[in-house]
Amino acid sequence: MKKILFCEDEATIRDFVVINLERAGYSVYSAESGEEALEMFEEHSQDFDLALLDIMLPNMDGFTVCKKLREKSDKLGIIMLTAKTQEMDKVNGLMLGADDYVIKPFSPSELVARVDAVYRRVNMIGNSNNPQDMIMTTGIFTLNRKTRILTKNDVPVDLTQIEYQIMELFMSSHKIALSRAQIMSSIWGDGYFGDIKIVDVNIRRLRMKLEDSPSTPSYILTIWGFGYKWDA
Repeated sequence: MKKILFCEDEATIRDFVVINLERAGYSVYSAESGEEALEMFEEHSQDFDLALLDIMLPNMDGFTVCKKLREKSDKLGIIMLTAKTQEMDKVNGLMLGADDYVIKPFSPSELVARVDAVYRRVNMIGNSNNPQDMIMTTGIFTLNRKTRILTKNDVPVDLTQIEYQIMELFMSSHKIALSRAQIMSSIWGDGYFGDIKIVDVNIRRLRMKLEDSPSTPSYILTIWGFGYKWDA
């Protein structure tokens, strides 16, 4: 069963989301506060595939819950729910490790589509039976597609599922300039509803993890007015 940790303090929204996700085949564990959500995660951490978090929560906001969950798991898919449209809310959530965000109000079909997309990414595994196809190396970086681990100078780098997929795309397209639209289509799918800036935020996050000097990147290069290129 596909299991989701859902945190929302408004009962009407909580009931609406639970009903629609259960209809879509998910088992939903709902919490009314950030503290309760973290307690549920500690109790059932091995069971959850996704967390769906409202930003505006009492006491502990969704950003804090997102950060704490990401510290506990880099495999968990995280989607933020927000009624706000300010750019910084989207960026803050993504920089803290969220995989996506959905702006209220949203339709049941949009919510389920976004949840399904993140769920598929979280549960992706390598399809090749050839061990040689499982290892990708460029320069000092090695990506093991079976264990889904990236190393830099043989030291593992903690990546979210989205970051891993971007690196897999980059390393399979070494020195090829990729547009933001190409990256979005490859990682989030052609039917993605969100803002293309989600690509830039994830690139910024990757640079903070991979570059010796994130402000002057050597590996993930910006192609101005177009996109990015991996050159290791």
